[in-house]
Amino acid sequence: MRYGHFDDKAREYVIDRPDTPRPWSNYLGDTVYGAIVTNHGGGYSFLHSAAQGRFLRLRFNAIPQDMPGRLFYLRDQESGDFWSAGWQPVGKPMDQYKSVCRHGTGYTILESEYSGIETEATYFVPVGQRFEYWRLKVTNRSDERRTLRVFTYCEFANDWNTNQDLVNLQYTQFIVRASMQDGLVRLSYNDHLPEGWGSVKNEPAGRHLWMGLAGSALTGYDLSRDGFMGSYGTYAAPESVVQGFCKDREAWCDNACGALQTDLDLAPGESREIRVLLGVGKAETFGKAAFAEFASAERCDAEFQKVKARWHGQLGAVEVHTPDPEFDSMVNVWNAYNSLITFNWSRAASLIYNGERDGLGFRDSVQDVLGALPLIPEASRERLELMLTGQMANGGAMPVVQPFNHHPGKMTPTPDETLRSDDCLWFFNAVPAYVAETGDVGFYEKVLPYADKGEATVLGHLRRALEFNLERRGANGLPCGLEADWNDCLRLGYHGESVFVSFQVRLGLTAYAEASERLGFADEAAWANEWRTELDKLIQAKCWDGQWFIWAIGEDGTVYGTKDFEEGQVYLNTQVWAIISGAATPEQARLALASMKEKLATPYGLMLAAPPFVKADIDVMRAVLFNPGIKENAGIFCHTQSWAVMAEALLGNGDQAYEYYRAFMPAAFNERAEIREIEPYVHCQTTHGRPSKRFGASRVPWLSGTASWSYFTALQSILGLRPEADGFTVDPCIPHDWPGFTARRTFRGMDLHIEVRNPDGVCRGVVSCTVDGQEVGSSSIPLSMLRDGAKIVTTLG
Repeated sequence: MRYGHFDDKAREYVIDRPDTPRPWSNYLGDTVYGAIVTNHGGGYSFLHSAAQGRFLRLRFNAIPQDMPGRLFYLRDQESGDFWSAGWQPVGKPMDQYKSVCRHGTGYTILESEYSGIETEATYFVPVGQRFEYWRLKVTNRSDERRTLRVFTYCEFANDWNTNQDLVNLQYTQFIVRASMQDGLVRLSYNDHLPEGWGSVKNEPAGRHLWMGLAGSALTGYDLSRDGFMGSYGTYAAPESVVQGFCKDREAWCDNACGALQTDLDLAPGESREIRVLLGVGKAETFGKAAFAEFASAERCDAEFQKVKARWHGQLGAVEVHTPDPEFDSMVNVWNAYNSLITFNWSRAASLIYNGERDGLGFRDSVQDVLGALPLIPEASRERLELMLTGQMANGGAMPVVQPFNHHPGKMTPTPDETLRSDDCLWFFNAVPAYVAETGDVGFYEKVLPYADKGEATVLGHLRRALEFNLERRGANGLPCGLEADWNDCLRLGYHGESVFVSFQVRLGLTAYAEASERLGFADEAAWANEWRTELDKLIQAKCWDGQWFIWAIGEDGTVYGTKDFEEGQVYLNTQVWAIISGAATPEQARLALASMKEKLATPYGLMLAAPPFVKADIDVMRAVLFNPGIKENAGIFCHTQSWAVMAEALLGNGDQAYEYYRAFMPAAFNERAEIREIEPYVHCQTTHGRPSKRFGASRVPWLSGTASWSYFTALQSILGLRPEADGFTVDPCIPHDWPGFTARRTFRGMDLHIEVRNPDGVCRGVVSCTVDGQEVGSSSIPLSMLRDGAKIVTTLG
């Protein structure tokens, strides 16, 4: 069942059937003033932190999932009939109410038509500002004059800390006051305390919001939620809307809202526009100044164009045209945009994440750099530097880095018993990718502090990361899993050994040796190569079970993931990372991938492990907590899917790689969105696997490592567009029935125009590559041959 379509030219996803299986969301703003909005106008806004800075209320896990958000109610003053500018919350019959939602990059537009009245509600946060616009255009499409009353509505939190707001009612209901002041709503918390709206620390401080209406005269207001809704009212039928008027009630020691009333008298064919501005700070200062500068229709239009230009400019770094238009929609717009949003917010703010992590999860955010690099290389460097300063002097890492509360060199060390084994190993994916994208080899020699004490060059940070794992090895000589490796459900005992981390360390040693050689540090390269040789011997001796690679070796010596194990026999991560790291022999790679396909493949992606855990000891395998077929318990963990694609592509298996890619690609489900249920334009964390009764349904959209890895894999493994420190490589691995594709890729300020031809119907194998007609001799193009506008033609055969 289809609920919408991709409009790649406008860079929008257009929802033309409003009864989506769940509210489908979008993001507004930046990493300071953030907001979430759905196809019904639902969602919330926050400053810095969704957990400690959220000022528009959302009740998680409620029905509906996204209300109240930012609403417009319209009431016909003659008939008394009323409706909302989005299909919800009033929910008029769909045979009478037409609704279209246009989710764009940094904005959302809701279009509706009901009872001869057409509306267009646009929501966005202007670039670099600390307020948001709601713009409503109303047009009379009937042949009679219409008298309409419009009500805005949002529900303010009583405390910016979400736990306090939703639970500690004996305190938070007594700190709020809201009144009208010089035409603006003035809302304050702890009004007599020093102003502290710029901080998200959970401590008493005066915080303030303002809200104003432009474009039409204010004819009434209700700033008390209970006053507007009524004690027994609902979002579908607020008391003030039903009765037809607000009562000019202020809020004092109760729940506050932003209900502003205005009247529109429209002749047939006439249109009127109103604008709501809502922002942070005192009404009498910040609000007054912002309203004076930004409230006009002309300024609103200009700011809207700036938002579109900002996002479109970033997404414009990559554009591809392949035989698969759904793949193109993801690469050119939505996977790229999804990667940037995930880069911005890590796992801190969505309709699913309440923000308790309240910062950048270390391992997640390092990986998220991979998806952002082609689009925002400078910001990616800043993020890498931030995360490197979250590494401890012992080589481990802080679990979370809070940009708004991070003081390198002065942070409390992470306790040894809570250290995770994989955290800093992701640098060996991200840092070389940054150097390849930018050519900034000198980055390796930049000195950065550790989180707790001391400092080192970036290369020194990388060596310390390797030493951290090499110093913490178990009885068999393999790196220990510690508190957790990537799989938080795998508890081996602190000294249990992780095969997945062993492969990560091997990849890290290779990357470190290559960087050291480039910098002329032969002794460092030799050190890494010697360790890799030793690790290879241990992997071959301990980790291969004949048909696949094992999971791990417990602290007590138990070997997990052998053919003798009844549950969780085959583990996806170790099969594919054996190939990605270069540890597997050609025969082992072939057998491991065959076992993976036989045991784990489904039409919706590869399960993380199978069979599911039912009897497993919870002290070792906490995946048994989950119902079979979801998350780590034989679910399709979407984060890992790209690794399987990478492994197949490395072996030249383009058909299989692409089959796996489309199995979890959101756009592939646009015509059958009722299966996946969540947004068909963004990636998610997990999909129900074969053992589940909800097989194919997906959960936790938007903020997931799936976004960055899938984008990275599409560009580098499938399309084969790979930046190198000394040039650029075009080496695709595509389905054999693709006749080719074209691409435009911004690389170090140059626009490269790429054409790949596949006349013989192969998956991989470059037989010719030219730049501006000059033969290169290989798939790797030296930097000296590249220029802005260069035409690269690569032929497979």
